[in-house]
Amino acid sequence: MKLSGLPRRAGVGFKPEHFLAINAAAQPIGFFEVHAENYMGAGGPPHAQLGKLREDYALSIHGVGLSIGSVQPLDKEHLSRLKIVCDRYEPESFSEHLAWSTHDSVFLNDLLPLPYTSHTLTAVADHIDQVQETLKRQMLLENPATYLLFAESTIEETEFLADVVRRTGCGLLLDVNNVFVGSTNHHMDPGDYLALFPIESVREIHLSGHSETVDDAGAPLLIDSHDTPVKDPVWALFEALIARTGPVATLIEWDNDVPDWPVLCAEAQAADDILLNASNRRAA
Repeated sequence: MKLSGLPRRAGVGFKPEHFLAINAAAQPIGFFEVHAENYMGAGGPPHAQLGKLREDYALSIHGVGLSIGSVQPLDKEHLSRLKIVCDRYEPESFSEHLAWSTHDSVFLNDLLPLPYTSHTLTAVADHIDQVQETLKRQMLLENPATYLLFAESTIEETEFLADVVRRTGCGLLLDVNNVFVGSTNHHMDPGDYLALFPIESVREIHLSGHSETVDDAGAPLLIDSHDTPVKDPVWALFEALIARTGPVATLIEWDNDVPDWPVLCAEAQAADDILLNASNRRAA
């Protein structure tokens, strides 16, 4: 099984509207990430652009449609298409979400949470085993942004993730914005969550923006919207985390209200500065 191995730099999610700017000159970017489902066609401009980027940069492929957390069997046709994409581009990393998005033959355009029980733990681990066996590469599992908690849950999320790693040998993708969003929504301390997170298994980090609203009771509610710069509290959590772990491949996610390339690139450079400072402190 090929292990995940992105450079310990900052990367960004590739958006086609940025291709000309990116291709005009070498960019200070450690890697690009794409959603697998956008490249499951046979050819055309998406593949032409990604093929050119792949010549010069490391690549992370991020899945959004496997429905790893579903109690139903994985869609074998979808998994087959995913294997074709991974075989074609040989990414340094492949990741998916701890979530579900299908029911029977219906695909739900959302990443939905699941209760943390021994039953769902077994289902998730079995699905990850199937994915890794098919792709012949390690999968990273991303912690979700959550807006509710299940009364049925008997396992803490951090313990659940650690158990999945022990059973499958997968790695983890730690989304720091998701930690902040979920902790705020559930009136918990994100620092306490990160203190319990199985940091030793983290192979990639995600940073993104979020939007702020209130729930029906007037309490603060954060939405993982990926449509703003990274917020200051998330930067602070990230900087404290990197002080513990040292440099880890870090992605800036900005999927909605996407800015011009210089703005997105500057966000990545801000993350890169934190990674470089951590590396320098460890070398001193």
